[in-house]
Amino acid sequence: MNAFKILPVLLLVSIVSCKKSDNPGGNPTVKATDPGNNITGVARNKVIAFTFSEAMDSSTINNTTFTVKQGSADVTVIVTYSGTTALFTPAVQLAAATMYTATITTGAKTPGGKGLANNVVWSFTTGGSAAALAIVDLGAAGNYVILAKTAINNNSTSVVTGDLGLSPAATSYITGFSITNATGYATSAQVTGKIYAADMTVPTPGNMTTAVNNMLTAYNDAAGRPTPDFLELGTGNIGGRTLVPGLYKWTSTVTMPTDVSIAGGANDVWIFQIAGNLTTSSAVKVILTGGAQAKNIFWQVAGQATLGTTSHLEGTILSMTGITFQTGASINGRALAQTAVILDGSTITKP
Repeated sequence: MNAFKILPVLLLVSIVSCKKSDNPGGNPTVKATDPGNNITGVARNKVIAFTFSEAMDSSTINNTTFTVKQGSADVTVIVTYSGTTALFTPAVQLAAATMYTATITTGAKTPGGKGLANNVVWSFTTGGSAAALAIVDLGAAGNYVILAKTAINNNSTSVVTGDLGLSPAATSYITGFSITNATGYATSAQVTGKIYAADMTVPTPGNMTTAVNNMLTAYNDAAGRPTPDFLELGTGNIGGRTLVPGLYKWTSTVTMPTDVSIAGGANDVWIFQIAGNLTTSSAVKVILTGGAQAKNIFWQVAGQATLGTTSHLEGTILSMTGITFQTGASINGRALAQTAVILDGSTITKP
């Protein structure tokens, strides 16, 4: 079981409202909280926010007047305050499927010294699963290090370890490999493995159809996983971050301007749901630590995946559109695209 995940508990919550009728002295109130009371499925990287009814004395919005607890254990938070809104960023990522209780006390005061009439207490439950995340089953698509539907183009000498597959497009749409045809497959000096396409001798066409269908099923599985652990992490910029096991979701493009670490054990799983493009900058590397394995990492990309010059990625890319490896880019994993895969002096290694 993932060390970052613990069993969910029943959400029990009370929130004390500061109604005007209860506060004849005109005490400030908490107008809203984010996440709200009794909310479940909250991202584990959530920044907790309050909105007050009026401006507060920022010196009274601190780790004494605001607390977050998981059971009886305190969660360290970083406090910022501006206008009427206080933000509390957990110093560590919250556990999966776990209830947290937040409290703002009467010690929070206005510049004139008026405090909340009562403590405000509410709870929320994080998303994710207490159980280990299941891998994405690639089926027959997992037999290929590169699998595409429309084309596989190589612009310069590449080094590919593993089989290539193309369907429904024909062998003529595999370019730049100096292919030597054989019965039901082809070979190339650049490929340690075999090359297959839809127009080759039986049983290759049927095998390729199965592999492509399995690729589509795997894509849909990865895209459809519910209750993400992490939502909009870094607003899509994940450069410099260490990514623990779990399900990640972004509703836009993801970029890696600097190196990224993926940290976890040999059986841990990472699924990255990306609604836009995935782009790595030149020379940027994804680095595995703690025993993490590329075979357990899945990048589901609705847009285009582009690996910058000499960059390196770990894991399987499942792209709805195309995958482009710029000059010298490499992957320890698979490139599975619903359109084309483009190589340029690339190194592709099956995990």
